[in-house]
Amino acid sequence: MFRYILVSIVSVFLAGCVSSGKYEKLEEKHKAALDQNVSLQADVENKDTKISELETLTSQLERRLGKATDDKESLRASIVQMKQALKEMSERKKETERRMAEFRQLVSRLKSFTQSGQLTVKIVDGRMVVVLPGDVLFKSGSARLSTEGGKTITSVSEVLKDIDKRDFQVEGHTDDVPIKTSQFPSNWELASQRAANVVKQMVEAGMPKNRISVASFSDTRPVASNDAPEGRQLNRRIEIVIVPDLSALPGYDELNQLAEDAKQSGES
Repeated sequence: MFRYILVSIVSVFLAGCVSSGKYEKLEEKHKAALDQNVSLQADVENKDTKISELETLTSQLERRLGKATDDKESLRASIVQMKQALKEMSERKKETERRMAEFRQLVSRLKSFTQSGQLTVKIVDGRMVVVLPGDVLFKSGSARLSTEGGKTITSVSEVLKDIDKRDFQVEGHTDDVPIKTSQFPSNWELASQRAANVVKQMVEAGMPKNRISVASFSDTRPVASNDAPEGRQLNRRIEIVIVPDLSALPGYDELNQLAEDAKQSGES
């Protein structure tokens, strides 16, 4: 009986010991799980921080990329503008060289007239101009060409009419001494009639009518002071202007297109 009780007590004791060991192991596993959870939580927070940093960096890179794209487009536009400017510069250079050659040719053709003092050839406001002294062509206060003046205009016309595809404008200029007659109420009429008579003489010499026109400037464009007789003499003059060929200038086609668009817009 005693032996049975002792075995029972030992069995209970051993059973209690086993249960205590399992508990400790479970406690250790639970603590390890808690530690692992803390570690994992810290790792998650660290990854969140890195993700946030990467998102910020991505946003910065996207902004830089956008700016780089804008800069690229701006650079491309600048290159296009530069090419256009170089093209226009090249065209202007060619036009300038052509006009210089044309001017040299005109001077050469009229060399005998310039040497005899009948006229001068110059550039005025970018235009080639043949200047004839008014006193050589007309008597004082008169618009009728003198005999020698008529011959000079005829000879000059024979040279100018051979300049292909160019128009001419004959301009009358006077000094500032006023004139007031029934025929010429002012210097405007005198300058105008003198220019018109020169044109008539040029047409008779073979200059086509559709290539020539008349203008009067009276005393508004002096080339010398009117305070002295020598200056007034220089101001009394006829200028034959070789009208520039605008079609050769850069932008001519664009201006024509702009005018055509404006016309169509007005009609619509």
